[in-house]
Amino acid sequence: MKSFRYLPALFLGASLLASTGFAYGKTVRAFILAGQSNMEGKAQNSLLDFQASDAKTAEHYVHLRDGDKWIVRDDVFIKFLGRKGPLTTGFGSSGCTGIELEFGHAMGEHFDDPVVLIKTAWGGHSLSHNFRPPSAGDPGDGKPFGESYKNIMMEFTDMKENYKKHFRKLRGADFEIEGLVWFQGFNDKFGNSPGQYEDNMKHFINDVRNELGKPDLPFVICGIGTHGSAAASGSNKTVLDAQMAMNNIDKVKAFPTGELVDKAAEELFPTWQKNQEEWKKTGSDRPYHYFGSGIWYGRIGATAAKNMIELLADKNKSKSVVHKKRTFHNASGTSNFEGTLMSYNPETEIVSIRKSNGRMSKFKIELLSKEDQDYVKASQ
Repeated sequence: MKSFRYLPALFLGASLLASTGFAYGKTVRAFILAGQSNMEGKAQNSLLDFQASDAKTAEHYVHLRDGDKWIVRDDVFIKFLGRKGPLTTGFGSSGCTGIELEFGHAMGEHFDDPVVLIKTAWGGHSLSHNFRPPSAGDPGDGKPFGESYKNIMMEFTDMKENYKKHFRKLRGADFEIEGLVWFQGFNDKFGNSPGQYEDNMKHFINDVRNELGKPDLPFVICGIGTHGSAAASGSNKTVLDAQMAMNNIDKVKAFPTGELVDKAAEELFPTWQKNQEEWKKTGSDRPYHYFGSGIWYGRIGATAAKNMIELLADKNKSKSVVHKKRTFHNASGTSNFEGTLMSYNPETEIVSIRKSNGRMSKFKIELLSKEDQDYVKASQ
């Protein structure tokens, strides 16, 4: 993560942020996050705040925190319909957070370039109608269809054409769509929709790829998991099986989210009304919204990111720790910090170092001492 504000003051200077912005010469790595209410995100921020400070659950959030505050990333940006800003908590439904927090954090750690998340989610929308792709044709029941699919494309086009206006720090950067994450399924459990899901999903993947001009655009599908740790059955199983069948398509990874269940929330929910104080510390919604569990949503986001990175493995350089921790000094020799070299981009002259507190820092190599500059360059 580009933690310029966390660097010692003597590291800062005009050379660090050129007038064109820190993204000059880089490429914005864009991801579409699409789906219905569970893509919106239903984990209440108040629950995350409590769990992040409680010894029993803090481990799930420590990498997202700076002391007692949530990290506000300066290399990952998000637009969720009418809201936008640097990635942190609160970009779910009103007062809530979703899978975007963990997914975006992982993407920020993976790329040297800035990341943009284009979140397009509407509660209660089905693939059979609202998200129905053009090539699937008219469903034949007289109901409106395809509007949410069109809105995904509109949101993407707006970002592609206006990302420098939405996020001024991205001036000077190019733009590239990298992948799409799909988290949907509940509203296709009813009527004739379950049996149509597999075909509709195939059409959706093909149409999106064709419309974006990316025939191999990576897709990650978060398979329906509202059944939790129980085996999927009935229409849940039909939809989940259809989603898992997408693994047969090139550059698509689908995974079941039920296996990632927050068991503490699952076990407490049946008696939540009798244990409301304890429930406030464990969950914040119903089973169809994954108990409003920040832990469950977080696991889904992290798993989606893991799958996306695997799909991107041959396309982009992954950051991997191959060096030992050492003490780095600034150019004037007046300040230092411990960290591990993660990567160096000779073209942009940007160094990525994971500091001893776990945060990522990225800055121009010229800010380091001559000895450290030589070490960085020799490590490539």
